[in-house]
Amino acid sequence: MENISYATHGVCSRKIDIAVEDGKIVSVKFLGGCAGNTQGVARLLVGMTVDEAIERLEGIRCGFKPTSCPDQVAKALKEYKNK
Repeated sequence: MENISYATHGVCSRKIDIAVEDGKIVSVKFLGGCAGNTQGVARLLVGMTVDEAIERLEGIRCGFKPTSCPDQVAKALKEYKNK
């Protein structure tokens, strides 16, 4: 299992911890942010492949911000894939 710790930028949450095993997301935990939304996103991601999560979440915006917590998850996963 690989653990990703990603410091977010431009959103309310401060950090995202993601566990990945065999190309699938095992767990997601947000530090800060809107509790209900981040818990919902985290639960929906469990069992999803890294590629599917990136495809579904990349580019989502929060209000007038150029990013969102889901978009930050996509950025963290893309960074993980490119290392």
